Amino acid sequence: MRSRELVHIALFAAITAVLGVVPAVNVGPVPITAQTLGVMLAGSVVGARRGFLSQLLFLVLVAVGLPLLPGGRGGLSVFTGPTAGYLLSWPVAALVIGLITERVWRRYNLGWGVFANVLGGMVVIYAVGIPVSAAVLGASLWTTSVAALIFLPGDLVKAVLAAAVAVQVRRSYPVIEPRDRAVAPR
Repeated sequence: MRSRELVHIALFAAITAVLGVVPAVNVGPVPITAQTLGVMLAGSVVGARRGFLSQLLFLVLVAVGLPLLPGGRGGLSVFTGPTAGYLLSWPVAALVIGLITERVWRRYNLGWGVFANVLGGMVVIYAVGIPVSAAVLGASLWTTSVAALIFLPGDLVKAVLAAAVAVQVRRSYPVIEPRDRAVAPR
């Protein structure tokens, strides 16, 4: 792995951490945070592999106890609570967003970016987060799904924002290589 790739991975782990400083809105056992914007940006800007690794690095830092989650939370206990599924889905979400972004890179625009962020940054995260939250809380899947509806408006805004940022980054400083020009590492 080249040093530039390591910088991108560390940078997007740091962006996700910094977004944890934005005050969370407590609406129940799972707070509304800005950190999923970091997940969306990671996949959209640096692609599947680096986006995945950036979010994995973030989770490792949280697991070792760094207080990177809203409210200064960190440590292994966050992976046993109602937010565990949401957190654990972040690397996969960045991977899915990055795969879609890489696939459409030559024609990437706001529409494709929003599509990628909704599919990876919302569908994937909800598909893992809601069932785990239901299991941890001992609630029905239906009740937990309905409770998660409060996240939709904010996540849609984050999906559009991340796509708009990715479009601008693509124009001015493209980090992702077009598929036909990408070279294998030596």
